[in-house]
Amino acid sequence: MAHDEVTEFRDVRVFDGVNPALSPPTTVTVTGGLITGVGGQPDDQPDGRRIVDGGGRVLMPGLIDAHWHAMMAAVPLPVLATADPAYLQLVAAREAERTLLRGFTTVRDAGGPVFALKRAIDEGIVLGPRIYPSGAFISQTAGHGDFRSLLEVPREPGAPLSMVERTGTAAIADGVDAVLRATREQLMRGASQIKVMAGGGVASPYDPIDVTQYTFAELAAAVEAAGHWGTYVMVHAYTPASVQQAVRAGVRCVEHGHLLDDETAALMAERGVWWSMQPFLDDADAVPITDPGGREKQLAVTDGTETAYQLARKHGVRLAWGTDTLFDARLATRQGAQLAKLGRWFSPAEVLRMATSDNAALLALSGPRNPYPAPLGVVQPGAYADLLLVDGDPLTDLDVLADPGNLRMIMKDGVSIRDTLTRHTARDRAG
Repeated sequence: MAHDEVTEFRDVRVFDGVNPALSPPTTVTVTGGLITGVGGQPDDQPDGRRIVDGGGRVLMPGLIDAHWHAMMAAVPLPVLATADPAYLQLVAAREAERTLLRGFTTVRDAGGPVFALKRAIDEGIVLGPRIYPSGAFISQTAGHGDFRSLLEVPREPGAPLSMVERTGTAAIADGVDAVLRATREQLMRGASQIKVMAGGGVASPYDPIDVTQYTFAELAAAVEAAGHWGTYVMVHAYTPASVQQAVRAGVRCVEHGHLLDDETAALMAERGVWWSMQPFLDDADAVPITDPGGREKQLAVTDGTETAYQLARKHGVRLAWGTDTLFDARLATRQGAQLAKLGRWFSPAEVLRMATSDNAALLALSGPRNPYPAPLGVVQPGAYADLLLVDGDPLTDLDVLADPGNLRMIMKDGVSIRDTLTRHTARDRAG
């Protein structure tokens, strides 16, 4: 939303998204939707600008979740499969506001029909984070995105699309030509990057976790089509074989990868491929999987998490972070707690950088398809004014960010979405 309000944060200690230490108490100025000043003395003649006394609190960039599913995070799978799409959009809009009120000002949506939601957020119709949409995830037959009934196979020529295809959740495409078409259709709808299912998954009914999906030629076709639009392909994959094929096909980001080995991690580091990983553990934050086969696959993934993070550190792979929360409204509220869980493997400064400037660097790979071209994930002049004013010091205690109540102010695009200091806004429903 265009506006020209000036806000001056005084007496704040800044985590700028990059440096591992807080600044001394300083002043940060926001004009319209951008940060216009960091440091210096407060203006003695504020000329109508809004003054926020930080009281020594931490001012930091809004958080970025690099693997979020806005349409699927809070809706049980049976409801997702049967409900009217209009109802699902309304639920997603409500959850988008809650996502923002947890301090997540940007998400990269890793698959789903979010184009209407993104537009409504960008136009100020509903509250929510900035969304980098992938559109429908592209899957081969019997791949991670194929949720058809066995009674729908084989597909007859001219037969109607399945429900997940009609809603724009998945695009089932076999062969180079079909993959090209599916990729171009997502770009036509406004995808900032393309999501392809390149290996077996947990929640999908037909594919074992160890299978490699798509051929090299099919993956390369998606990469080429995305590249012609100046953007990139991200792939769902867990195993060495599936990831190595995807990397050699030119994919720029691997989602998950919890079962990788030394050779594959080294290849990713050599090629500069991003590894967008989630801290999946067999704990209270695990996505509920009741099917025995799916549960077995889930345990294989969680058993690999510790090794995967060790390999990423060992080989210096560029790491991103996301939650991949699915099908559970309670788990969605744990978004900040999932971030804090990274303290098991990284220092607080490393975790905060991953969830701000590092994730922002990954999102910027969308190049000319980037819907938000100013810098994200940093506190610096010219960056978007997506900011959190925090009680406590997240550089010493990541759990501060697990509780939205510690976020005294949430600003997105220079607008106070939540403000418990001055009661400048009325909407204050974190969850």
